[in-house]
Amino acid sequence: MKTAIVTAEKRVEHITTEVPIMNISNLNVYSKSAHILKNINITIPKNKITVLLGPSGCGKTTLLKCMNRLTDLYSELRLDGTIEIDGQNILTERNRITEIRQKMGLVMQRPYPLPMSIYDNIAYGLKLKGVRDKNVIAEKVEKHLREVALWDEVKDRLKSSAQRLSIGQQQRLCLARGLAVEPEIILADEPTSALDPISSRVIEEQFSKLKDDYTIIMVTHILRQAKRLADYVVFMYYGEIIEHGNAADIFENPQTDILKEYMRVGH
Repeated sequence: MKTAIVTAEKRVEHITTEVPIMNISNLNVYSKSAHILKNINITIPKNKITVLLGPSGCGKTTLLKCMNRLTDLYSELRLDGTIEIDGQNILTERNRITEIRQKMGLVMQRPYPLPMSIYDNIAYGLKLKGVRDKNVIAEKVEKHLREVALWDEVKDRLKSSAQRLSIGQQQRLCLARGLAVEPEIILADEPTSALDPISSRVIEEQFSKLKDDYTIIMVTHILRQAKRLADYVVFMYYGEIIEHGNAADIFENPQTDILKEYMRVGH
């Protein structure tokens, strides 16, 4: 695959020909006192792990929240631009918020299992999709717990409280609950930041397997993790995208001093 470098001011795009699942054009996010995201233009490739990389406070999580309209929860924020999924600009869809969010499973920094059983945490997501047949629900609960490598650990205690699981198991349960709504995209906001190294490795391994069936967009500021997981990298700094492209191009041939310094310090 040929790679071209296009420079506009201090931004660098490593051009690729991946199949897109999301196109973001001229996205800006403002609060009353700040310009948080500045002219974001990226294409997210399908069935890849895209990592939003950069130092804390650079806008990664805000960008992630734009993708499933969680920014609607903050009345002080104003957005303009477009985020297109399946050819539709989700920022102008006023009556389809639930449908838009169901396209995207969400994994947060800390797991928040629902205050119910392990089984019912997954069944809840299925019922949101209109599934009522108990046999179908049971089959899908097992399927999604297997997808996150949790089935063998919990199959004998499915009716026990999800809150009795370890934090690493809770994170995988929340991932399984997100998969139950049959999303196209998994959004993950620093999903291993609260986990021990062993649990973190398990989550990373599951993401690497899940990308065969899902597109994963993950926020991290940990360079080593990005190098282990990323197929595509979006490097952000103070609300701007500085470089983006295939992970090999970004990590082996950084074009900006900002990214070079980030990589030097992050080793």
